[in-house]
Amino acid sequence: METASFWGRVRRSEAASGLALISPTALYAILLLAAPLVTVVLYSFAQSEQGKIIWDFSLDNYIRIWSAPNVQLIMLRSLTVAASVTLATVLLAYPVAYFVSFHVAPSKKSLWLFLITIPFWTSYIIRVFLWKGIILGYNGVINTVLMGIGITDEPLQAINYNAGAMVMTLAHAYAPFAILPIFVSLEKIDRSLLEAGQDLGESRMMTFWRVTLPLSMAGVIAAVLIVFIPTIGDYVTPDLIGGGKVPMIANMIEVQMLKQNNKALGSAIAVTAMLIVCVVSIVFLLLNRRFLSGQK
Repeated sequence: METASFWGRVRRSEAASGLALISPTALYAILLLAAPLVTVVLYSFAQSEQGKIIWDFSLDNYIRIWSAPNVQLIMLRSLTVAASVTLATVLLAYPVAYFVSFHVAPSKKSLWLFLITIPFWTSYIIRVFLWKGIILGYNGVINTVLMGIGITDEPLQAINYNAGAMVMTLAHAYAPFAILPIFVSLEKIDRSLLEAGQDLGESRMMTFWRVTLPLSMAGVIAAVLIVFIPTIGDYVTPDLIGGGKVPMIANMIEVQMLKQNNKALGSAIAVTAMLIVCVVSIVFLLLNRRFLSGQK
């Protein structure tokens, strides 16, 4: 009787009701997120022979990765491109978000946000093809303008199929993802704090540096992580804009997984990339906390 009464109280408790409410979502997340991740991690410690997984657990795949100069080069290139894209995107997104937040009438802010999200209406692949053909192409906009103003006599081929072209394309693609969180953080700033800073004799620049920027760093952090994490694993842009000449880590994973049918090594590369992203993100967050502490 006591046991039945105990379980009856548990079922009627708020914790049990909350668990019953979130359990379908939690189960769905486990099946779609945790299960594939665990599978990839297990594969990374196994061996692959002729496309078949052999459950002979070892660190051979990781040793092979870290001892291969080409893998190290591609890892470093992926980090460099992702960092460049993140820096360019945030530097371009912050002024836009600042302008919309501080210089656009409240009644028109929703319209501006609507215009910012217009690129989401088209497929990501279509936008990449537009950059490849219409903007950076042999007869694209940039070459047409350069020839029109007399800088060059013939179309330049160097503006395409390189890391710079990839950075420009990815920065454009992820710009809305950076603008929105920065805008939200700027909107939360109490305008009276800025007025108080200027009343105390601070210039606009110093008020921005000592008040606006620190208070908006939460949005900047979100923008950095939102852009950096998916960029380092981008597959389409390096394949199309890079033309296969500037492979990144996702392209190497695709080669191992699909072309060479080496799922174990491909999984090890994927896990290594995830760990690197985690370490870089944690270091960035720690450095940012020190920056915020120094601003107080």
